[in-house]
Amino acid sequence: MELAVPGSVADREAMDDISSGTVHRVYQGLLADLDHGRMVPGQRLVETELAARFGAGRNAVREAIQRLAARGVVDLSRNRSPAIRKLDAAETMEVLTVAEAMTALVLGAAALHFVPTIHGSALDDAQAQIEAAADEDEIADFGRARRQFYRVLLEIGGNRELKRLFPAIGMHIVYAQYRSRRLRGIRLADYRAMIEAVRHGGQEQAEAEGRRHVGHVRAIIAEQVTVGTTEALTRNPGHS
Repeated sequence: MELAVPGSVADREAMDDISSGTVHRVYQGLLADLDHGRMVPGQRLVETELAARFGAGRNAVREAIQRLAARGVVDLSRNRSPAIRKLDAAETMEVLTVAEAMTALVLGAAALHFVPTIHGSALDDAQAQIEAAADEDEIADFGRARRQFYRVLLEIGGNRELKRLFPAIGMHIVYAQYRSRRLRGIRLADYRAMIEAVRHGGQEQAEAEGRRHVGHVRAIIAEQVTVGTTEALTRNPGHS
């Protein structure tokens, strides 16, 4: 006698697709595409195309897109297909305002709870990844190393609310929109100072380094925005 299996074959396949590592693979693949410039802010995401590219079911693609939306990387619209989030100049500065406060909190919490014998190795590894990516001049590797660095800081700080909120700030999109070696160089120097402050500087100094870092990023991006606006006006002198 054949036993009945609850749910359709399609339902079971969908469940297997989402419960496997497929969603994570698509999620990481989309972030890597953004890091490499294969995808750009404002680009539409078509489920069928992504499913074919990543060898995944549409349910897994849809779930990965939802997770990226929660992180502030994807915009979801009721009447349009999802797209990589794109920021105008004002939105970029708003993101940086939030990032400044949040980065200070993350650094301060990490410095407050840092114990060399417990956390030193993880911080060493995070710094080594950043340094290696910078030496190889690999934008995507640098992006991954940056994300790992902040994961380590959040883990050291142990604040569950910061762990929930910090990844959704939208800095991934900021760095995807405003690419430059100068910006990457400033970030590397700042990360070294931030790590030193967490290790030896105490909470107040670590918070100050976090704010200083975002201030450096803001200054470079503001300069890029100004140059871009000037060039646009030069090309179209009749428009203001």
